[in-house]
Parts: sequence; structure tokens; C-alpha cells
Amino acid sequence: MPRFPLTVLIIFVLTAIFGPLFAPFSPVQGSLGNQTLPPFSKDIDNKFHLLGTDVFGRDIFSRIIYGSRISVIIAGLAIFVAGSIGTSIGLLAGYVGGWVDHILMRTVDIALSLPAILIAIILAVVVGPSFGIVIVVVAFLLWPRYARQIRGETMAIKAKEFVELAKIAGCSLSHILVFHILPNVVPTLLVLATWQVGYVILLESSLSFLGVGIPPPSPAWGLMVAEGRGYVATAWWISFFPGIVIVLVVLAINLLGDWLRDRLDPKLATV
Repeated sequence: MPRFPLTVLIIFVLTAIFGPLFAPFSPVQGSLGNQTLPPFSKDIDNKFHLLGTDVFGRDIFSRIIYGSRISVIIAGLAIFVAGSIGTSIGLLAGYVGGWVDHILMRTVDIALSLPAILIAIILAVVVGPSFGIVIVVVAFLLWPRYARQIRGETMAIKAKEFVELAKIAGCSLSHILVFHILPNVVPTLLVLATWQVGYVILLESSLSFLGVGIPPPSPAWGLMVAEGRGYVATAWWISFFPGIVIVLVVLAINLLGDWLRDRLDPKLATV
């Protein structure tokens, strides 16, 4: 059991759930008299700021805490939407085959060829950056990966004896897909979803950094890094601390994904 990634992820999830209850300051309210205070300093009201303040006098530690909730919600919703769509398409394409498989897989190829960042910029220009735009862009980018992976798994599973017996017993297509094939691809889904949590957090941070993700003054980690990029020489902590949090969380999730793959992948288990 990997202790480091689990410890980091437990802290991350608990912070997202309970952290806002204990955050010392508001994540969006600041004071111009407390601008760019360094870490471990006190403001004009003699209040302590563990990680300092940003250019608007907002407490960086509190914003990081609230930003974890944004990352968890976006990752959860985006992966759920993308996983549901991609898994459904992958199951159908892999089991039915023929022209259905051909059409669906060409749709997947088209989706994979479209640049997500460009789509995000276009949507942000048309309707403005928002929480919903981030979910749509991330889900649009992820679902083809689920579809292609689950299709391959389904093509291998449908040749098994228990699937043939279900067909002989007169089970419907939906019954076979949901009750016979889907449970056998769950380990693959778990590994893929775990890997993509880190990718989603990194993508959301990148979109926010470019100004097409979560709009200010929301405490998104990528937005915090972007807000401090012009003050690296004079107030390095504005970008440094949220950047370090992004690196630690993404690294922990990737390490956990590798561990789950080694545990759940039957091909690796037989090596």
C-alpha cells in the first residue's frame, strides 16, 4: 500500500470536505492594506497569515483550502460524465461491432483530434469562462479515452463462455452489457479514472491559468498561479504555494494509479 500518495490524497479530500469550516479567512475578501504580505507574517489587524497574502490582500492559505473543493468537484463531475458517455459507447461498439463500431470509433478519432484548449478558448469567448465550461471541455476531452479502452476490453470479454451462455439464454443486449460485461471492465475503469483525476486537476489549472477556466475571484489553483506570475520576483509565494500543491496532488494521484494498475491488471499480475 503506497503510504505517501494515500496520505496526500486523504489530506486533499478531507481538506476539500471539511477545510472551509476551518479556513482562517474568506477566500475572496481581501484588504489593500494587507497586499503581498510574506509567509508567517501578521497584517495590520495583527492577524496571522501562514502562507502570506496576494496582491489583493487575500489569504493564500485560505484560498488554497477552498480551491481544493473546486478541484474535487470538477474532477468528480467531469470524470463521471466522461466515464458514463465513454463507457456506454465503448461497450456498444465493442460488443455489436460492424458498422456500429466503425461509426462510433471514427467519432472517437474525430474527438481525439480536436484541440481542447482551442475549444475552451472559443467557448470562453462566446459565453464567457465559467465552471460549466470547464466541465464541458474536460468531459469532451476525456470520454474518447474511455470509449477506446472499454471497447478493447469488451471485444475480449464478449468471446467468453458466460457471455455466449447469456445469449443462448435469451438475455437482451442491455442485460448482457450491464450485468455480464460491465462488471468485468470495472477494474479498468477504476485505474483509468484514478489516473485521470490528476490529469483533470492539471487541465483545470491550465485552463484557469490561461483565463478560460474558473473566473476570478474564485480560488482555483491555476488562477492563483496566474495571478502571481507578474510578481515572481517580488512576491514569489503567490504562485509558489498553489503550484506546489498542484504538483503534490497530481504526483500522488499518478502514483496511486500506477499501484492500482499493478494490482488490478490481470496481465501484469501474471508477469
